[in-house]
Amino acid sequence: MLQVLGCGVVLFPGLFFLFRKVLPSIFKHWTDADVVLVSERLVSSVHAVMATTAGAIVVSSCRGNVINDRHWLATYFVIWYGVPYMTYDIFAMYLSHYYRFQVKGHEEYKKHSWRTVNSFVRREFLLVLHHIALLTILLPVTLFLRKEQGDFFIGCLFLTELSTPFVSLGKMLIQLSLQDCWVHKANGGMVLLTFFLCRIALFPYMYYVYGQHYGLPLYSVPFHLPLSTNLGNLCIMAPQMYWFVLLCRKGYRLYKRSRNAGTPSPTVDSSAKGDQ
Repeated sequence: MLQVLGCGVVLFPGLFFLFRKVLPSIFKHWTDADVVLVSERLVSSVHAVMATTAGAIVVSSCRGNVINDRHWLATYFVIWYGVPYMTYDIFAMYLSHYYRFQVKGHEEYKKHSWRTVNSFVRREFLLVLHHIALLTILLPVTLFLRKEQGDFFIGCLFLTELSTPFVSLGKMLIQLSLQDCWVHKANGGMVLLTFFLCRIALFPYMYYVYGQHYGLPLYSVPFHLPLSTNLGNLCIMAPQMYWFVLLCRKGYRLYKRSRNAGTPSPTVDSSAKGDQ
């Protein structure tokens, strides 16, 4: 088991270290903050592709009986890669935060300290809480509390990562000063679409599938489930709703800037600044 756990423990920090070494040799004008940000996003995309693939395999394998059908990935992907990634990502987000403020010249960011850690937790509280909740709630549920049932729904939760590569691509396009190109605008649409489908609409869909299995109408499914299940889903879904609203606001600002830039100048196509 320790050897298997080592797969994720080695893979994600190893990729992060590799990207931090390679990127400065390609983009020589990038600061440490730029390199760490893009490295973090690339590793996030790798994990997201792995999780989405695992989710698609589990969901397609367990569609016959969404309660009792089993697939080994539903449990072991969480152990092998989910837990190591979430633990690594908290550290990677802290480094991104640290170098971003160090580049801006903040005095307290000349070296790592409890003060910089505390500042990171306060500024990124929702993200840190999200990661800790997944580690402390999803892991016990996946391993101990499911009574070997519900692999289909665990696979559905893996699919929530489908939007992550598009979010990361948007950040990297901005880093490469390509926020004016059509790729960035098309990617913004994909961010909104995949985020809505896989992080918001997915939860009513899971309730619908559960209801279909037991012959229940959708509105009665929450009353058929334990309160802890409903509260757990609500705790996972609530921050997704908040982030989706933020993404919609950013998309609307980008749309307004594109329209405002579309009238006066011959340099229309390169004047809008997206901020996904």
